[in-house]
Amino acid sequence: MEESVAELVRLIREAKYCVAFTGAGVSTLSGIRDFRGKNGLYNDIDAEKIFDINYFEQDPSLYYGSAGSFIYGIDEKQPSVVHTVLGELEKQGFLKSVITQNIDLLHQKGGSSNVIEVHGSPKIHYCLCCAGIRMSYEDAAAIVRAGGMPQCPSCGKVLKPAITFFGESLPIEALRQAVTESQQADLMLVLGSSLTVYPAASMPDYTLRNGGKIIIVNNMPTHLDRMAAMRFDELEPVFESIRELL
Repeated sequence: MEESVAELVRLIREAKYCVAFTGAGVSTLSGIRDFRGKNGLYNDIDAEKIFDINYFEQDPSLYYGSAGSFIYGIDEKQPSVVHTVLGELEKQGFLKSVITQNIDLLHQKGGSSNVIEVHGSPKIHYCLCCAGIRMSYEDAAAIVRAGGMPQCPSCGKVLKPAITFFGESLPIEALRQAVTESQQADLMLVLGSSLTVYPAASMPDYTLRNGGKIIIVNNMPTHLDRMAAMRFDELEPVFESIRELL
């Protein structure tokens, strides 16, 4: 594998515009469960309801009661070697951006500054009725951990995290930025994603259609494996080796 990783590092160093596209698999190394894997979160919770905007509007306690320990415990998690190496690649000028499906804020903790969160973020909680009402993740998390739900100081309704729920459109600006970055990329690192959740999973297609290469590192097959310039199964050993070669 060492020779293969050395070739991967060469491709990263020689790329004119390298971007990363990440899914839940990059955060399992930090102790955060993925969604659809063998031991995924969806095996324990009814995500179709918990992360559904219509159910949230009817009964937000379903979300806060069931997803609370997952969403509001992420600030205790630490970035994995994948997060920190991506941060170092950006610092050295080799990586232009990270497009992520994740909502755990670990890329920022790992040192990445240009992070595009295509499924939204819990950084902000807002009122669905009152314009301009915002609450930080830290303040909302403290309320949830105490057994409550963050409420709008104006109308009293329960605040919603700025995570994209089922039934909602992806953040327009984040999606626009992600498409632009994917189209510019001559090399995309596809990391820890099964590439099954659209439209986010279409980002590698933009790179391929514009003549770029993709590298896939994922522990499960994807429909783009045959299109990848290189394919690895395990994230941790690959990124440990990249760190040694930087």
